[in-house]
Amino acid sequence: MIAGALLAAVVAGAAWRFRALDAGGAIAAFVVGTCTFGAGGVGGAAILLGFFISSVVLTRVGRSKKRGLADIGKGGPRDAMQVVANGGVATVCVVLAPMLGHAWMLAFAGAYAAATADTWGTEIGTLVSALPRSLIGARAVATGLSGGRTLAGTAAEVAGAFFIAIVAAAGAVASDARSVAVIAAAGVVGALADSALGATVQERRWCAACGRVCENNPHGCGAATVHRGGVSWITNDVVNLLATLVGAAVAFALAR
Repeated sequence: MIAGALLAAVVAGAAWRFRALDAGGAIAAFVVGTCTFGAGGVGGAAILLGFFISSVVLTRVGRSKKRGLADIGKGGPRDAMQVVANGGVATVCVVLAPMLGHAWMLAFAGAYAAATADTWGTEIGTLVSALPRSLIGARAVATGLSGGRTLAGTAAEVAGAFFIAIVAAAGAVASDARSVAVIAAAGVVGALADSALGATVQERRWCAACGRVCENNPHGCGAATVHRGGVSWITNDVVNLLATLVGAAVAFALAR
């Protein structure tokens, strides 16, 4: 556990130093990393680092265009809520795995497969010129808004899910082809759940100054926004948490 805490401190400190995480995010990442490295061993560490490093790299691709997305909720370094939303479910699973069995390790991998699939899909999807379409009703939505999907973003989701499955195989978390398929499937289903929740129950707001639906308050233009639809407390962080829960549940169910 001491070695795991030291490694987590190094990773979280480096992420804070390079502004991938803010101070709260770095503290949350230290807790998540310590639990994961301590309970999950090399395989768990590889999956966590695979998710985190790939997410940071893709976030920096096309950064100037992404800075111009005025309608999304958060930008800049990840905060503690984002860390918990993406890694909280997986951390619970990896802590339980030594006591309750390997199916919980596959659930851990499934949660990160879902988080990775969603992140890759979002980061790649916002770079293409094609206008996203809502998963529900196929209506056009603004680039970056939750629930919207593009062909490139969907392909990136599948690639992200398989990436974590392959990392899990390399780290001996997935011991055979079936386990690899289970983790990849869990990631894809979790990402689909994220889009479905984002298009239906996630909070949507309205900027009267711009006449636009958005997710933030104030809007990117600086004007205050009002609640327009969805459930007021279901933010993008809540949706991400639920999506990883779906990924973990699918992997656990298929593993059993």
